[in-house]
Amino acid sequence: MIKSTIFILFTLASSAMASMGSYSINEKLNLNPSLSIENIKVKNRSVTNDKFSFSPNSSIEKLYQELNLRNKMEFTTFSNAISGMKKLKDVKEDIITIIDFTKSSIKERFFVIDLKNKKTLFSTYVMHGKNSGESIPREFSNVVNSFKSSPGFYRTENTYNGEYGYSLRIDGLEKGINDKAKERAIVVHGSQYAKPKPGAKKLDRSLGCPAIPKDISDKVINKIKDGRLLYIHTDSSSYIKKSSII
Repeated sequence: MIKSTIFILFTLASSAMASMGSYSINEKLNLNPSLSIENIKVKNRSVTNDKFSFSPNSSIEKLYQELNLRNKMEFTTFSNAISGMKKLKDVKEDIITIIDFTKSSIKERFFVIDLKNKKTLFSTYVMHGKNSGESIPREFSNVVNSFKSSPGFYRTENTYNGEYGYSLRIDGLEKGINDKAKERAIVVHGSQYAKPKPGAKKLDRSLGCPAIPKDISDKVINKIKDGRLLYIHTDSSSYIKKSSII
């Protein structure tokens, strides 16, 4: 009788263990809230010299905290940028540039972030298109000669010396949103007008280019060129609905 009882208990225990092993991924997440789809996926993330890596328990929110970005940009801005980076191919992942067009132009809203070493390399001012709005851009366009800014994701390319000096070509990655950037000659370049004057309520504006202060533009361009991601953030409902990346 005792042997029979022990055998039954052992059989029930084995069945329970097998059942635990057959849970779906969603059921496992419910059993352990500390897990997430994000945390599971990143374990298999490849790493090269041009990529950053998450630790197994990392997340975008944790990275945001480690970079001390709370006083620089909203979490949504950073999350959109990093989430977009994960979806895009053929971009280096060591450094990302984030332009926050929800902020006034007299505030620093151009950020170059070193994801590998977890630090902000540059935090500075940036101009937007003169027809996009006054202090905060509200209207965007992908049309030649609109003199408006275009939001979304770009891949940086090569440098050249042109009308505005040392400049950086960028390729718009979102069809119908910013893919006319080259045709419109939208580039990153320096400008002596890209710093607010004392008492000013807005920064001078460009013809659509994200122009930055001349005194640091060469250093910034050299850091972000050659296939790195540049993301121009906006809370425009039109962009949010149209974008297939964010």
